[in-house]
Amino acid sequence: MSDIEIIGAKQNNLKNINVTIPKHKLTVFTGRSGSGKSSLVFNTVAAESERLLNETYSSYIQHQLTQYQKPHVDQIKHLPVAMIINQKRLGGNSRSTVGTISDIYASVRLLWSRIGEPFVGYSDIFSFNNPKGMCETCSGLGYVEDIDLNELLDFDKSLNEDAIKFPSFRPDSWRGKRYLYSGLFDNDKKLKDYTNEEMDTFLYTEPTKLKNPPSNWPRTAKFEGLIHRFRRSFLLNDNFEKKRFKSDVDRVVSKHTCPNCHGRRLNDKVLSCKINGLNIAEFTNLQINDALAFLKQIDSDKARVIIEPLKQQLEALSYIGLNYLTLGRETTTLSGGESQRIKLIRHLNSPLTDLIYIIDEPSVGLHPEDIQRINDIIVSLRDKGNTVLVVEHDPDVIKIADHIIDIGPLAGKHGGEITFEGTYQELLQSQTSTGRALNKHHHLKVHPRHPNDMISIENINRNNLKNISTELPKHAMTVVTGVAGSGKSSLITTAFEHNEDAIFIDQKPVHASNRSNLLTYLDIFDEVRSFFSKHTGLKKSMFSYNSEGACPECHGKGVLKTELAFMPDFSQVCDMCGGTRYRPEVLDAKVDGYSIADILNLTVDEAIEKFEGYINITRPLQALSNTGLNYMTLGQSLDTLSGGETQRVKLSRYLTEDVTEKIFIFDEPTTGLHEDDLPILINCFNHLIDEGNTVILIEHNLTMMTEADWFIDIGPFAGDHGGQLLYAGEPKGLLDVKNSVTAKHLKRYIEH
Repeated sequence: MSDIEIIGAKQNNLKNINVTIPKHKLTVFTGRSGSGKSSLVFNTVAAESERLLNETYSSYIQHQLTQYQKPHVDQIKHLPVAMIINQKRLGGNSRSTVGTISDIYASVRLLWSRIGEPFVGYSDIFSFNNPKGMCETCSGLGYVEDIDLNELLDFDKSLNEDAIKFPSFRPDSWRGKRYLYSGLFDNDKKLKDYTNEEMDTFLYTEPTKLKNPPSNWPRTAKFEGLIHRFRRSFLLNDNFEKKRFKSDVDRVVSKHTCPNCHGRRLNDKVLSCKINGLNIAEFTNLQINDALAFLKQIDSDKARVIIEPLKQQLEALSYIGLNYLTLGRETTTLSGGESQRIKLIRHLNSPLTDLIYIIDEPSVGLHPEDIQRINDIIVSLRDKGNTVLVVEHDPDVIKIADHIIDIGPLAGKHGGEITFEGTYQELLQSQTSTGRALNKHHHLKVHPRHPNDMISIENINRNNLKNISTELPKHAMTVVTGVAGSGKSSLITTAFEHNEDAIFIDQKPVHASNRSNLLTYLDIFDEVRSFFSKHTGLKKSMFSYNSEGACPECHGKGVLKTELAFMPDFSQVCDMCGGTRYRPEVLDAKVDGYSIADILNLTVDEAIEKFEGYINITRPLQALSNTGLNYMTLGQSLDTLSGGETQRVKLSRYLTEDVTEKIFIFDEPTTGLHEDDLPILINCFNHLIDEGNTVILIEHNLTMMTEADWFIDIGPFAGDHGGQLLYAGEPKGLLDVKNSVTAKHLKRYIEH
């Protein structure tokens, strides 16, 4: 058995490191946020394993697979096949559920087709994505969407006066011109003065070729009624535009349960087929534990071969702490942690061995009570004869490692080195940032803020919540906690979703492509371009790689992609610009020896120093640095940020503004943060409170709990066994709540 040897790893910020990873052991990689853990584990080890495996397939198959560039490493020896279990959300759309994504629903459909009565058809008819099985009214979605004409149109205006109240239908937009240039309407006539026939033409015309269109009408275009076009563009597809104009879509469109199938997605014929009194939709709406109990009551020799593997799959979901989910839950509503655990169950009973499992922060979204189960799963994967690599910050996960590799000492350019290798006990004796953080003694806040005013939460009944009423203090830090699925997020989201002063800062990615970077998000790229234009004499637009300054060879992408038909696409760094994205003449235009490309390669801290005196540039960057993201480079694409980084980038925008009397709600802000980085985040929260704001954290991290002024604990368990208010009040009182699992772990933590 030869260990995995990595020689000369230089990916991203890694400083030509050599490291040996023991096989058939559990190795945890830890270190400060941005130190280089993911660069080593995911961008080097995982990427190379995936790339080499893909090369064994035919050219045609390779073309269909994700393409991996060869990582920047001299050599990797004895590398097994990798199974990567990351936190990427399962995604999908309204047609994708926990049952469909995990393939469990296929077995459920088969079961109902075999023993359900009366017989209505084979398994495919039980799919809500099949025209024969879906409800005709909602097309299998379970809901219908109505367009509110009063929100979409201003009847007191004409088409020329911006009568269509939607950004992409303005008179100067290409969609708006489809109505202005059609020749079918008097563009100066108020909508309220339209005849019934004109309004019908305007709203409901099916796509039609115009007979004698005006000269400015596009030759190949068809005229389409506004309702049809709007529905096609923004309702039928989950596209980029729908996300881009989400607030406007939410304003115009109302969503409600389908009046025909009542949210069950299937038609009456399919729903008439039952097993022990339940149709298939009723079964998929049961929580996992209840679904298991139902299956155990079925006595059928004919179905035993289906039921047994189905029970195993559901038991696996329950075991990893997802017993509160239903098979009908849409995948779009799952968190990154929930998505990761669903991916994990596929490997639980796998007979494959000698693989390398690479798991990204499995503790994310988990209460300390749930982490033990995840630890058991990770250990079971190792004990089957696999090598397990875990990137993790949580002390409870680090503790179970056979081998620990600490990367640092700091982040970005100041990281990328191996600072420690050894056992947990040896780590505690070390002087690395992780070793010091693990040795810290914690205690509850001695002097919590005493509120002068309270915010009331009344009669919340969403999901599993049982008519909860409570209150929390203004101008203080409240931590809302409880096991995963207990109802924390439901409580806070429902209580504040219509509150105009509430600002939700979550981990959902900002809508961005690889052409957007930190500077564009912070709205200071324009300032930087003006700076260069002023000092070089070139036009401002020349310093944008999305405009005139773009390299003519790669068009501002930095890479050239060659499509090779049935072979995988071939990408290489652009020779003309060297991957910088800019024209040669732009790269030659320098200020104090720096080109615009050099500026984009600076870290946030380096840029603050470079632009000293330019407050419009340095102030947003300083706010970003204050959130602990000082290691990021200015040109980093927004689509490469982790959930925790995204959240902190969003937070930084509010640290530059004079915001007061707002309610900031953070969903697990410690995600991806090293214990040594938490004080940075805590300082940001304290700053917001000092400015007269209220901070609410939905959080499991025990260190963050010790900073709370107020606790709201929901539980005691998940799903139907949760949804109760166990405690609301100052920190000390929580420790006396006997049925609180949070109290149990918090006691252990502060007595450590």
